[in-house]
Amino acid sequence: MKNASLPLIGVVAVFLLVVLINTAFTVPETHSALVFRFGEPKSQYTEAGLKIKTPFIETVDFIDRRNRILEQEQTEIIARNQERLIVDAFARYRIVDPLLFFQSVRTELRGEERLSNQLNDSLRAVLGSVTIDEIISERRSELMGRIQQQLTQSARPLGVEIIDVKIRRADLPQTNSEAVYQRMIAERRQLAQQYRSEGNEQANQIRAQADRQVIEIKAEANEEAEKIRGAADAERNAIFAAAYGKDPEFFAFYRSLLAYEEALQKGGTTILLSPDSEFFRYFNNLEGSRN
Repeated sequence: MKNASLPLIGVVAVFLLVVLINTAFTVPETHSALVFRFGEPKSQYTEAGLKIKTPFIETVDFIDRRNRILEQEQTEIIARNQERLIVDAFARYRIVDPLLFFQSVRTELRGEERLSNQLNDSLRAVLGSVTIDEIISERRSELMGRIQQQLTQSARPLGVEIIDVKIRRADLPQTNSEAVYQRMIAERRQLAQQYRSEGNEQANQIRAQADRQVIEIKAEANEEAEKIRGAADAERNAIFAAAYGKDPEFFAFYRSLLAYEEALQKGGTTILLSPDSEFFRYFNNLEGSRN
């Protein structure tokens, strides 16, 4: 009896092992798990660990939840100024809701195709609303933010999170790059000429204002000097008047010395006077003064 029951026990053990294998499964750290029942998704597991499912009835499919790169083929964009531009862009994303992703697109390949179309639409919508000069200028980061925002809104119903969007290159087609280049040079020259004209106008205004200030300062200084000179003359005359009142003879002598100094300075003027002239009164009286 014991020997007859051994095969049965082995069969039961094998059956239990198969049931256990089809019941328990492990979700890795880098993946999420979708549980299907008869081909339809019933539940999802986004956290790593040991999970349980109904054996033989439910199956498991693992979806990588790490960051992915969505490569975009070069796209021709028509800017607002009707200039064509070849744009090479890519996006980084990850699947945050595997169940919603599968319900929306069924397969990862179709999901990437949908995201690629949405990225293309976002590029055309944002870059088509600005000029080429704005695209290749410092506004590029701002435009990338707008593209990412639009793509995020359209990708959210797919259970996808957009991490960022980047433009590798944005080139003009070879057929019109030279014409656009020459137009940009002409625009920059025109802008430079405008800046120079505005600068010259401002410089003339500053110079005119400075000249007016110089004239005003000089006028104020001259006026102040005249006031000081007048006050000094008045004080001098007052001193002379006081000296004349105290000693008229000394005052007359002092005034004669000033006249001699003024008349005898170096110059080309010749003065003819009589020896007994009043002008030389003090010279003629030197001997008498000693007596």
